[in-house]
Amino acid sequence: MAERLQKVMAKAGVASRRKSEVIIASGRVSVNNKVVTELGTKVKVSDSVEVDGVPIGGKEKKVYFLFYKPRRIISSVADEKNRKTVVDFFEDIPERIYPVGRLDYDTSGLLLLTNDGDLDNRLTHPKYEVEKTYVAKVEGIPTNDELKQLRLGIKIHGKKTSPAKTNILETDPKKKTAVVQLTIHEGKNHEVKNMFKAINHPVKKLKRESYSFLNLRGLQSGEFRPLKKIEVERLYEITDKKS
Repeated sequence: MAERLQKVMAKAGVASRRKSEVIIASGRVSVNNKVVTELGTKVKVSDSVEVDGVPIGGKEKKVYFLFYKPRRIISSVADEKNRKTVVDFFEDIPERIYPVGRLDYDTSGLLLLTNDGDLDNRLTHPKYEVEKTYVAKVEGIPTNDELKQLRLGIKIHGKKTSPAKTNILETDPKKKTAVVQLTIHEGKNHEVKNMFKAINHPVKKLKRESYSFLNLRGLQSGEFRPLKKIEVERLYEITDKKS
């Protein structure tokens, strides 16, 4: 039985289906020694599939890491400008891992990396509504009415955001800045920055502090730790409830 190439790649733990499509389109995948860029390509079990010259479908064990991403690091496996990426911190890890979702170049905080395509899809697909909490230093001091717009959902580029949870942690009237905690379950590009910009309080500094029940406790910027088996199981349980 033949299956779509991106589905086979996801099952093998290369990346989620969506990310696999990007990898295919970029010419990094070959089937039976021929480069394939067509997303509709179907492959059989007997076909030889390679990504960046490395065969997929081996017995590579699934691994999971929690990483404290520093600022000015790219959330990718490679960068066309040769800037440092998050996987550069994992050079001693033999498995081919990749980031779950992304954090902006100038955003720090909690980022998961894995080679488990199924879990990656669960954590990044909007239907699973996995909560992520950020702490943002913003210009000005938001009023309750302004934050209420975020709690109710605010229109950005013609689409309304899902309701967020907000909490002011600190204010500095002299510098006219505030530190605000924001919890959302969406993962669009620049989502948090765009939300604060929409209420006229641009973000000066941003950090992701937690991802579902996971946090950065015990880690310094640039450090990582493997997820415990019970943590991986709990992530699956949480997303199972949203299936």
